[in-house]
Order: sequence, then C-alpha cells, then structure tokens
Amino acid sequence: MHAIIVAGVLSCFLVGFTGCRSVRYLSTRSVRDNPLTQTLQLINRSGPQISERTWSTLRRYGLKAQYDDDCRTCVDKMRNVVDENPDPELMYALIELSYVEGKKAEQDGRAADALNQYGLALTSSYDYLFSDELDPVRNRYDPQFRAVCDLYNESLEDALRLLCKDNKLVPGKTYRIQANDREFVINTKMRGKWDPEEFDRYEFVSDYEIETLRNKHTTYGLGVPLIAVRRQLDDEDTREKYYPPDLSYAVTAMIRCEHAKDKRVDNSTQCVLEFFDPLTSNQVQLSDHWVPLETDLTTPLAYLLDSPRFRERDIETEGLLNPAETQNDRGLFMLEPYDPNRIPVLMVHGLWSSPRTWMDMFNDLRSFPEIRERYQFWFYIYPSGQPFWISANQLRGDLLAMRNVVDPGHRHRAVDNMVLVGHSMGGLVSRMQTIDSGDDFWKIVSDQPVERLSGPEFERNKLVSTLFFKPNQSVKRVITIGTPHRGSDFANDYTRWLARKIIKLPTMATSTGDRLARANPRLFKDTSLLTTANAIDSLAPESPIFPVMQRAKYSRDVKFHNIIGVIEDPSFLQRRIGPGDGIVAYASAKMDDVESELIVDSEHTSVHMTGKAIYEVRRILLEHMQAYDSQDRIATRLDDWGQGASEGPSSEGLVPVTLTR
Repeated sequence: MHAIIVAGVLSCFLVGFTGCRSVRYLSTRSVRDNPLTQTLQLINRSGPQISERTWSTLRRYGLKAQYDDDCRTCVDKMRNVVDENPDPELMYALIELSYVEGKKAEQDGRAADALNQYGLALTSSYDYLFSDELDPVRNRYDPQFRAVCDLYNESLEDALRLLCKDNKLVPGKTYRIQANDREFVINTKMRGKWDPEEFDRYEFVSDYEIETLRNKHTTYGLGVPLIAVRRQLDDEDTREKYYPPDLSYAVTAMIRCEHAKDKRVDNSTQCVLEFFDPLTSNQVQLSDHWVPLETDLTTPLAYLLDSPRFRERDIETEGLLNPAETQNDRGLFMLEPYDPNRIPVLMVHGLWSSPRTWMDMFNDLRSFPEIRERYQFWFYIYPSGQPFWISANQLRGDLLAMRNVVDPGHRHRAVDNMVLVGHSMGGLVSRMQTIDSGDDFWKIVSDQPVERLSGPEFERNKLVSTLFFKPNQSVKRVITIGTPHRGSDFANDYTRWLARKIIKLPTMATSTGDRLARANPRLFKDTSLLTTANAIDSLAPESPIFPVMQRAKYSRDVKFHNIIGVIEDPSFLQRRIGPGDGIVAYASAKMDDVESELIVDSEHTSVHMTGKAIYEVRRILLEHMQAYDSQDRIATRLDDWGQGASEGPSSEGLVPVTLTR
C-alpha cells in the first residue's frame, strides 16, 4: 500500500513536469477540402454542376442549348468569343465549365481529357486574373474574382494529383503532356534552398485535418499548399544527422501561364510550374502583379509529428526511465534547411518531455513573417532522467559539434547571436550554457584541488568537463519558462526514493563515478552527485547545485528573460506549495537578474503553450532582432571610419583541462 501511495505521488510529480504525450496530430479527410465543393455540387449525386451565374451567362450568349447538346463544341465557341471579346462574365463561365468537365472526365476515368480541361481552366483563369485587356473591366471586389482564384488553385491541384499518380512530378525537369487536342509543355523550377532531388514524394494539405496543434496557420492567395516529404540524402553528408527521418516541408506549387492564349503554337501551351518555400516567400510576381501565395505551415508540421517513427515511440518516457538506452537519440536537430543568415532559436524541453512539447509555440511563432524571416528554430532532445547538469554538459559538446559541421569556419554572425528557450528543467540546462564555472561546482564534491584527482584519463576528463566550463559565447539571450531555479518541493524523499528504483542511469556514468570515488577515497566530500543522482534528485530544493548556480558568474553578454506560471485558482494539492504553477513555486521560479519577467495564469505543463507566453517570446525575439540590427549599424559606422574590429575565434563553452596524477 505504501508503494502505491509513493507511486501516485511520483506520478503526480512527473505528470506535472511532462510536456506533451504521444497523440495523433492529424487525420485523413474522407473528402478533400475544396472551396468549390458546395458551389459546384462536387459530391452531390447530380453533380458536378456549373453555378447558376454561369448558366445565366450561357443563356445571355445563347449557348445553353449548345452546352446541353455538345459540351466540347460549346467550349470551342466560347473560346473564340472570348478571344474576340474578353468579357469577364464569359471568361468566368468558360473557366468554371472547363473545371466541371474536368471533374466529370476524371470520375469517368478519362485522365487525358481531364488534364485537357484542367489545363484550359488554368490558362483561362490566369488570363482572367492577369490579362492587361481585362484591366478596364476587371472587378476585384466581385466575389467572382475570388472564385476565379479558387478555380485556378483547384484546377492546378487536380492536375498535380493526376501527375503525382504516375510519379511525373520532379522539380527541375520538363514534361510534355499530351491531353487530347493540345500539348502542355511544363518546365518545373524549385524556388527554395532545397536540392531538387531532396524530396521523395508530395502529399496534399487538403487531404488532412489538424487534430492536436492548437492553431492552423494559413495564408490565402494563389497556389497549392503541399507537404513535401524529404528523403534521406547521402550519409556522407555530416549535416544529415541534424534532420530527422521523414522530415516534411511546407511547399506551395504555382504555375505561370503568361499570355498563354497568345503563345499556343501547334496547340502547345507553355507553362512554368514552380515550388516555393513559404518560409522565405509569401508573395510572387506574376505579370507585373505582386500576388500572395496560398500557404499552410501547420499541416506539414503535423504530418511529420504524426509519422510512424514519431507516433509509435514514447520518447518522453524512454528518455526519463532509461537514459542509457536513449543516448543515441540525444542531439540537436532542425526542421528546415540551415540558413547562415537567420538567428538560431534553440528550444530545450524539460523532464519527461521531448521537442514535441514545443510544437505549439514553434507553430505559432513561425506564423509571424517578421519572425520566420529572421529566425531559424532548432531543437534539443536529451535523456531527461539524468541529472540536468549532465545534460547541460552534453549540450555544450553537441552545440560545438553542430557548429563545426554547419559553420566550420565559425564565420556566421547569426549563429553567434543564438537564443535559448528552456521549459522547466530545460531552463536550467539552458542557463548553464552561460556560466563561467570557476571551481565553484568542483567544490560541491571536493575541497581539494582538481589536480589531485587520479584515475583513467578518459574518466577524469569526463568528470572535469561536467564541473569546469566556460560560457558558450554564441548564446546571447536565454528565456526560461516555468523553471525551478531553486528546485521543486515535489522532488521530496518519497519521489526521489521511487525515482531511484525506476530510473536506470547509464551504467558507464554510474560506474565511472564509483571507480573514481574508490580511487580517490579522501578526495571527495560528497559522492552522491557522481554515483546515484538522477533527474529527480537534481531538482530537490536542498541540492547543493542551486546555491552555486545562483551566485555563479554569468556571461555579461547574455540577457535573461523569465516567464512564470502562477495559477489564479489552484487546486488543494497545488495550494500546498504556495503561489506558483502547481509544481514550481513562484519563489523558486523568479530570478533577479532578468531583463523581464511575465506571470501567466497557467499550470506547469502548459505554461509555454499559452498564447500569452508565446506572444511574450515573440516580443523578446523582436527585441533581440533590433539589438542584432543595431550592432550591424555600429559595425558599418566603424568600418566607414576605418576602425572595424577584427573577429576572433569564439569559445563554445568547453574547457581543455590538463590533469596530473
């Protein structure tokens, strides 16, 4: 019975610290999302059908009977009339009619005829939207104008779907598609930082429904939002390890058919199919018009999170209970191509958590153009069951290794202005990247000089690198959210006892500590930090590491910000620890050295997912961006005066230590 009670207490503690559990992020729609579904009765028994407005136009031009008798002849006559008299109403009728006939042909299994009709709808809608001849009469306030945009988008999507069925969609290649009475020549272009061979396949955003992410971020315009599923490239490329398997990108497909009706030679239509990165392009110039792209940043992210590799593993629990087995999963990774000109924002999760806990904040921050244009987001995953100072040491090494891969010359100034965002225990891991340890941390375990430490060189250096370190000079700002800067009262005797029973610390780590303790019987005054401490132990308020962190020397170049959860209406159990987020008391979460502190009415598990916290992070990032730009202006003035400062090598927080026996 006692064990059950203790287990319940530990469960409550862990649930308080966890971020998000393994859930479904999206589902497949039974019917694809199409804004024309109702207007054109696409899924009705009697459909597809042209709209009443188009019927009215056919009657006005005396074409209704001909359409009923022979649609193809009617379409040809309409095209001839449009060439002679570019009437917007008749052009719209031609576009809509062509799309409806394309849907009918596709339903009947006549793929070539369907492509022909979709192609006509595309080229005609392009002329409607951008033809100079229509400028005097085109009414952009008419709902018909947006309807033509939808017809352009859906015609393009249906054509792409037919091409994808036969794997005929590879950017960088030219295709000739024979479709009944015409030939389409399609040149494909990649308009992003991707390799044209990088994508394995394309999925359509309209096939999926968001399930878990709180907000869906889209923009409206022209183009077809796609999910581009990335294929793993050459293993010899050292950058590959920083991209997770099955990574998917947001892409928008757009086709140009400028003056297509005047460029038909031998019934051939020339088009350029382009694939844009919505993170870097939110509008495109078409026929001297700046046109917004139709984009969806959220569904491709949800598609990645819902992939079997992510969904079938409970990486949060694995990292908590078995740090030894999950060391291979540890490391930094990116969800978009590395950009030397954008400032990295590194997000560090907390106890019993993973980078999945950041997806709502990541999704929302990317929705702001000013953020995605200037920042790139990185994520760190680590075994959260181990003491946080071990994870901090590993992050130092992982950051240095990544820098040497993506920027071996250490010349990318944006990387030297990195922002760390840490939730819960991740805030402690983040702050430790900015500390000059001196010998303060060593004094926790020993009163004697470190040079007296004896044992195998590898084991000695491993211990010393954990306790002696310098600030990472690339980190310029740290945001901590719901962080127990002085520990948490939930890490008590009961939870710590049970945690020692269920958390399997890495054998190498504990055996190394045991061997060094035995080899140096009079050197250590406290060996618990070397041998038995786990994440729960490390968060106990009485842990000697917290006072040391409070008085440690932090880098003067770093600015700190703090976001704290304080529940306005706490439960009985939450009230026991006093004001706070139910797990971390306000007295533990607050810090005096911060540039700003924001209090959010939220529980610990969701404080970093609240709109108020996310908007505060956005504010801080904009402030950081302004400071970064002001440095550029100062540097430019210095260069103009001939006094530009030279750049020296940056320290990444690892201290080489020479030890003697």
